[in-house]
Amino acid sequence: MAEFKLAIPIVLENEGGYINDPNDPGGETKYGISKRSYPALDIKNLTVEQATAIYLKDFWQFDGIIDQRVGTKLFDAYVNLKHRAILYAQQIVFKSLTPDGVYGPETEDALNRADPNAFLTAFRARLSTHYEQWVMLHPEEQKDLEGLLRRANQ
Repeated sequence: MAEFKLAIPIVLENEGGYINDPNDPGGETKYGISKRSYPALDIKNLTVEQATAIYLKDFWQFDGIIDQRVGTKLFDAYVNLKHRAILYAQQIVFKSLTPDGVYGPETEDALNRADPNAFLTAFRARLSTHYEQWVMLHPEEQKDLEGLLRRANQ
């Protein structure tokens, strides 16, 4: 089963350190935790341990995924894209259910029945397409596209 302790280092590396760029839609952020989402937190002085605790409490829900790579990739995408990541995963693995962006037992079962390599290939491609389309709609984000594509294809 997927383990949070194996997945969190990937997320922390991808999210990076402290950023307070007024042109960044995330606003003041550290380790991917934003002031916008957690207004009571002192983001600048946020520790790795605090960020890890937030991710465990508010983002991690993938213990039931059998393949660690799938659990880690879905977690990383969920941190970045929230329910849209779940929707994309469902679009790949659902055969007879309608994707709704909600992670539940049907989604978990479908992910566990899918071939992990095939799923990851399709999911990475879908994430890449998402980021490319996002930058087309938001040209000011072009500066981040290379990093986003690297993250998608990790």
